[in-house]
Amino acid sequence: MQEAIDHKQKRTLRLVKSANVIRNEHKPMVDSEDYYKQVENYAEQIRKTRNADEIIRILDVVLSETRGLKFSDEVFAAQEQVKRAEQKIELLKGELEQLRELVQTDQMTGAFNRRGLDEIFKREAARADRNAQSLGVVLIDLDDFKRINDDFGHQYGDSVLINFVTVAKETLRPSDIVARFGGEEFVILLPEVEIADALTIIQRLQNNLAKNFTLQVDNQSMPITFSAGVALRSFGEHQSSVLSRADKALYQAKQTGKNRAIPALC
Repeated sequence: MQEAIDHKQKRTLRLVKSANVIRNEHKPMVDSEDYYKQVENYAEQIRKTRNADEIIRILDVVLSETRGLKFSDEVFAAQEQVKRAEQKIELLKGELEQLRELVQTDQMTGAFNRRGLDEIFKREAARADRNAQSLGVVLIDLDDFKRINDDFGHQYGDSVLINFVTVAKETLRPSDIVARFGGEEFVILLPEVEIADALTIIQRLQNNLAKNFTLQVDNQSMPITFSAGVALRSFGEHQSSVLSRADKALYQAKQTGKNRAIPALC
């Protein structure tokens, strides 16, 4: 009899599963030891991954389950501990999200970096294939950038890169993506465009850049220009493939006079 009373008075936690698991009000109670074992299991999953998105997903699950804990009236102190745990998880999640932004962003220009481009390309390519939509991929190289650095200094060269990204963000559509590919090279993703529209967008960017930023050479104003290769991604085409086609068109733009956008061959 005494054992039955002790069993009823045992401090217990009720764990509510997250995601798509259907909650069952008649499921047995899970004690705190079992709960902490599950948390340790999640911690082990976090230790095994270097992907910030996956870590944030795991933290979301832990936070959801922690908030779903139901307590008996006798464990108020445990409830306070859970509240503090929620706050710590939220803080860690926010810090990871900030870190992810830093890891995927070129710190000087504010554009996405190569890593950020890889992640966004996967997302946009999957969306394009799923919805049978086009995706424009533009490879851009600022014209005569080495001469700009040599004649005006690297600090001035940096200002040219920063200004290019600023003008690009102001010119492009909200859905378009700007990424710094390396040095003075940039990649622009243009969802849901045909090749003629993509060329029009890039030519508008060329005009806006020339109007907003110029060099003073021998008392004359010289516009900052760029050359571009514009490719339209095929269904299922990998990033390296479409960028290779854009790169060949960019080379052609450089060879035929610079300051122009050339469509890539299919």
